[in-house]
Amino acid sequence: MTTAVALPVLTAPRGRVLGRLKATGPAGLISATVIGLALIAAVFGPLLAPHDPNLPNLSLSFVGPTSGHLLGFDYVGRDVLSRLLVGAQSSLLGPLVVVAISITLGAVLAVTAAWRQGTFDTVVSAGLDILFAFPGILLAVLATAVFGPGLTAASLALSVAYMPYVARVLRGAALRERSQPYVAALEVQGASAPAICLRHLIPNLSPLIVAQATVTFGYAMVDLAAISFLGLGVQPPTANWGVMISENQTGIAQGYPLPALAASVCIVVVVVAINILGERLFEQA
Repeated sequence: MTTAVALPVLTAPRGRVLGRLKATGPAGLISATVIGLALIAAVFGPLLAPHDPNLPNLSLSFVGPTSGHLLGFDYVGRDVLSRLLVGAQSSLLGPLVVVAISITLGAVLAVTAAWRQGTFDTVVSAGLDILFAFPGILLAVLATAVFGPGLTAASLALSVAYMPYVARVLRGAALRERSQPYVAALEVQGASAPAICLRHLIPNLSPLIVAQATVTFGYAMVDLAAISFLGLGVQPPTANWGVMISENQTGIAQGYPLPALAASVCIVVVVVAINILGERLFEQA
């Protein structure tokens, strides 16, 4: 007579995002604070704006900072600070959409390919190699040329362009996680593949997923700002940081670069903060 021995459920330690964030040090915490302030501006910008961001006054064209107008006026006399606050919404919404789509698709493909391996993994890897041939900004310009200018077409195109990079990095990590002993133990106990992936593999990959998301956000923000600068993304008079640089570039030659410079600084600061945080999180992964 044999005695059945229950196998223990083995699970790998799950990193907590908050703990990882604290471990990034002062630079990571400062970057996270900058990102948090940018997100607050994106959500509450229209409420925080002290003036109507679309109200022109040609008599105030390129007038410098005055009382009640900390950053002065743009080329048609609109309050620069108000346009920066309101423009944060469209400037950050597009990259957030790109990150959400590319990370979701990339993670699903990576985990599925790592789990099934064989022919499916080969086909997915070949498809990713093909997508690597299309630069993100070029694909976005093509999409706006076909479907018309706007944030939607450009964001979807960039999502497709960035997805292979995310999938390639996560696939390698998923393959290593797939070979861990706790996965074999769970299979012996009869756990299904979707349950193991959703409850264990993906949570254990979460630090790397967060790191990839932050890096992707930075690239997407720069590309979408460039597309709006070219007139193919957000359309004037809608407030947007890329649009503000394009609209006020004549002020640079006229000796009044503040409106264009203010929008440029916002983009640079947010992207640098995102990249620093992503690098620190990757080091902790």
